[in-house]
Amino acid sequence: MSEQAPTPKANPLRIAIVAGELSGDILGSGLIKAFKQRHPDAEFFGIGGPRMQAEGFVSHWPMDRLSVMGFVEVIGRLKELLGIRKQVRDLCIAEKPDLFIGIDAPDFNLTLEGWVKEAGIPVVHYVSPSVWAWKQGRLKKIARSVDHMLTLLPFEAPFYQRFNIPVTFVGHPLADELPLEVDQIGARQQLGLAVEQPVLAVLPGSRSSEVKYLGRTFLDAALLCCQQMADLQVVIPCSTPLRRQQIETELEQQPEALRARIMLVDGQSREVMSAANAVLLASGTAALEAMLLKKPMVVAYKMAWLSHAIISRMIKVDHISLPNLIAGETLVPELIQEQASAENLGHALLDRLQHPEQYQALVERFYQLHLNLKQNASQTAAATIEQVIENCHGKS
Repeated sequence: MSEQAPTPKANPLRIAIVAGELSGDILGSGLIKAFKQRHPDAEFFGIGGPRMQAEGFVSHWPMDRLSVMGFVEVIGRLKELLGIRKQVRDLCIAEKPDLFIGIDAPDFNLTLEGWVKEAGIPVVHYVSPSVWAWKQGRLKKIARSVDHMLTLLPFEAPFYQRFNIPVTFVGHPLADELPLEVDQIGARQQLGLAVEQPVLAVLPGSRSSEVKYLGRTFLDAALLCCQQMADLQVVIPCSTPLRRQQIETELEQQPEALRARIMLVDGQSREVMSAANAVLLASGTAALEAMLLKKPMVVAYKMAWLSHAIISRMIKVDHISLPNLIAGETLVPELIQEQASAENLGHALLDRLQHPEQYQALVERFYQLHLNLKQNASQTAAATIEQVIENCHGKS
């Protein structure tokens, strides 16, 4: 009896992804891991960071080339960014993946997604652009460019339903990943901090431009706090070696007394915030993480004056930080541009450091918001993406 020939293996699913910054890398890595539980031989390529690459993703361009904020700052990099976008388009047209996923970075991804969709490749956009805040005209462009939208926040879905754009609220992967209860003492021990002394976490941002505009102000605010609290420990997590170099350069301008009180660590922002009594941070995903870690915080942001002048006239919401947007009210202070002075930041931080009992209700509110966002996001996103592929190609 002759041996039966093995059944030929179907071609593996191939998915192109473009993630533009650290938060996108985190989302992308969780999505890839969840999708590979369903399709272990699936292949992923495009632009992504180290976390995505650790899951087997092939990045054809460095992700940090896309990490730029503000209108003015983009101008100096515009030629490079446009060139990369066209190269990604050409790669997708040549490779014909089963699906294209743009993770956040709407200014880069939406036009690219339109090109890719015109080439017959289904498109999913993961992380809603802030259409509820500004540029609501982009909804029409999204309707032309995207087959399915995945949102992280529950209030975003209705905007897409109005335009008949298929949408799924998946929750936030960070809410799934982070524990509901935080081990503050364990985090301090892990970082080598004194367990009984208060800790201030300072996060000036993961982008070069954020550290440029916020770094010195944040250090000055930390100095003010140290002058009022002799036992305060200040910890700054550095997202990359380049950001560490930037922060060290700013520290050289500070008094030796402050430099001796500050600990720089590589990465470990989650551990640093877990260890903290209060957090000073740049507006962004870090504010959401601080909320999920139930930490009283002060949010600040600065950018080039012209970028701020343009954006402030276009913005249509009262809040910029995710905790306030999710709650629909002011839970944490937002100090922007001139308001983000060292004195204002320092006083707000001291209130949280010296009077923790006044913020217990806030901590309890953060706990409830955490539960609301805990929706098994990566698995939900992977299942939705699988369904989009099946609907468009008949593949599963």
